[in-house]
Amino acid sequence: MIASFKTNSNANIFFLFAYALVLKWHSFLYPQIPVAQPTDGFLYAWLLQFLSPVGESAPVMYPFLVLILTLSQAITFNHLINNKKLLPKPNYLPALAYILITSIFPEWWLFSSILIINSLMVMVWAMLSSLFNHPRPKAQVFNAGLIVGVASFFYFPAIGFSVLILSALIILRPFNLSEWLVAILGVITPYYFLFAFLFLADTSNPLTYLPSISFSLPDVQQDIWSLGAMVLLAIPFFVSGFYIQNHMLRMLIQVRKSWGLMLLYLIITLLIPLVNFAPNFQRWILCAVPLAAFHGYTYFSAEKKWLPIVLHWIFVAVALGLNIGTGL
Repeated sequence: MIASFKTNSNANIFFLFAYALVLKWHSFLYPQIPVAQPTDGFLYAWLLQFLSPVGESAPVMYPFLVLILTLSQAITFNHLINNKKLLPKPNYLPALAYILITSIFPEWWLFSSILIINSLMVMVWAMLSSLFNHPRPKAQVFNAGLIVGVASFFYFPAIGFSVLILSALIILRPFNLSEWLVAILGVITPYYFLFAFLFLADTSNPLTYLPSISFSLPDVQQDIWSLGAMVLLAIPFFVSGFYIQNHMLRMLIQVRKSWGLMLLYLIITLLIPLVNFAPNFQRWILCAVPLAAFHGYTYFSAEKKWLPIVLHWIFVAVALGLNIGTGL
């Protein structure tokens, strides 16, 4: 199957759909109704209320929403990777990697605010990666900031992605104070309109729309399957680092900077879940998008042809094993 995904054939979209169905089958057999968490924003709570009448009677709707979101994110992000030439040739390997990664923990099969954030952050990364030679950089950083501000209405700690925007300005642009101010303005604009609306609506305490914030180190108790899955996620990432470093001098400057931005994206997604930490892996699905790019590079560039094949089938086996184990 790896050989098929190394091509840019649209037939791979069907295979992605089949993979997603097979690797997440447990969520369709035993659908769960999502519940808003303390760090979830008011937009997500409203969305759950809107979906509740149908979801209560037909909870299988939620895994179908997860399927639609996951496939759209995989295909859109894959298109962006190809468009930015982060891989030497167009292919569907990052999309395959994203489907495999999001199937590796049962918590990542559920409909959540964080999964919605991934769709928004794919757009943000596309805007930021184009800053290197964009004719209207201020419009790009404002729009990216605006999306991050809206994203925090679904999952409040997503406001931390503001750091990614400022990092992109450091990596991809010469210093320009006005661009930094425009980026900050973009982030706070949704809050300006929110509080203006609440003031006009005579809401007594608009701060109730902002969750409390706390930071803590992870203390996650997991079984051997989940620990093995964590190691499995790390292996292709470190292998990709080796290959990217070896090919760095042959990359265009913009491609090199885009990989640097992708690494920062991954680091930020590993830190954001520490805000109001919960003892599960659900919030770390944020890291699935940047990890998919690095895994895709490993699958494409591995000198040992057996390596991507073995990694692929181990991912499939672990995901299916978690499906069976979760159903016991």
